[in-house]
Amino acid sequence: MIPVSTPGGEYRVWTKRVGTNPGLKVLLLHGGPGATSELYESFDTWFPRAGIEYYYYDQLGSFRSDQPDDPALWDLGRFVDEVDQVRQALGLDASNFVLLGQSWGGLLAMEYAAHHQQHLKGLVISNMMSSSQEYNRYAREVLMPAMDQDVLAEIQHLEATGRTDDPRYEQLLMEHHYVLHVCRMPLADWPDPVTRSLGHINPAIYVPMQGPSELGMSGTLENWDRSGDLKDIDVPALVIGATHDTMDPAHMRWMSEQLPQGRYLHCPDGSHLAQFDDPGHYFPGLIDFLTAI
Repeated sequence: MIPVSTPGGEYRVWTKRVGTNPGLKVLLLHGGPGATSELYESFDTWFPRAGIEYYYYDQLGSFRSDQPDDPALWDLGRFVDEVDQVRQALGLDASNFVLLGQSWGGLLAMEYAAHHQQHLKGLVISNMMSSSQEYNRYAREVLMPAMDQDVLAEIQHLEATGRTDDPRYEQLLMEHHYVLHVCRMPLADWPDPVTRSLGHINPAIYVPMQGPSELGMSGTLENWDRSGDLKDIDVPALVIGATHDTMDPAHMRWMSEQLPQGRYLHCPDGSHLAQFDDPGHYFPGLIDFLTAI
């Protein structure tokens, strides 16, 4: 448990180290916001045998960390500051520190790099676009037209009437979106870490920041955009995209081309959680990158 200082007081966040490698330490930023680092449990199959030291970390408000009832803390800048406090507590620096973030964690990793790249040895942006508006455009122009339009209309009606806590809303998203674009396998076959993490998500963080749906950003992050700043993040960087992702893989390839030391890894069979539904492409490419920097 690592202490973190916030404008609302002192709290603690949960971390767990796996492995030992003085020159390569990967801090994992989970998605959500408000989800959990359980989504990285698949890394246990791959990283230890590659000799990579890595850290699970539940951000403040998430499952195994303190969960203060203070909406003012669910702010992007405060999360960036929290990551830097965790970095310092773990003794990570530019000689060894790789930041890996997926989904919201990828957004947070980009934001951290924009402010603190001097502390980074490398950066991995997994399954996250550099613009919320571009993400919304992709959902609107590509993902939504491919859905059953009657189902989409019902989802949008439930959103418009403020009924996103209706079990029917979650059922429709699961059956017609999540199993195609979040974790691409039948719901009954979803890996236990995915099911657990979704069950542990903190809606008090997720809904205000992201919005209630994976069909686009509608919370305080709705206008977030770091596309124009990628050219200034000059550390070895890997961007990971997937064919069936909620995020546009073409945009993520473009991101890798904007980063001065960027590379792109494509997961042809994967979706948003490609570490679970396309591990055969995700992990070899990721490990190749990490062990080369």
